[in-house]
Amino acid sequence: MANIQVKFGQKIREIRKQKGFSQEVLATKSKLHRTYISDIERGDRNVSLKNVDKIAKALGVSAYDLLKD
Repeated sequence: MANIQVKFGQKIREIRKQKGFSQEVLATKSKLHRTYISDIERGDRNVSLKNVDKIAKALGVSAYDLLKD
């Protein structure tokens, strides 16, 4: 079973690609650094709820959509 950080990162990458966003675009929209987005997508970051909310808004989805399995 993949750990929660990896699963979360995969969900971010999946939605980001569906929206046609690069990591750079998502970073700009969420006001986070591109390398931070990259780290999240690889499962290397334990993301705060505040940043989950920023990413969700930038992707146009709810935080729940990012966290549901």
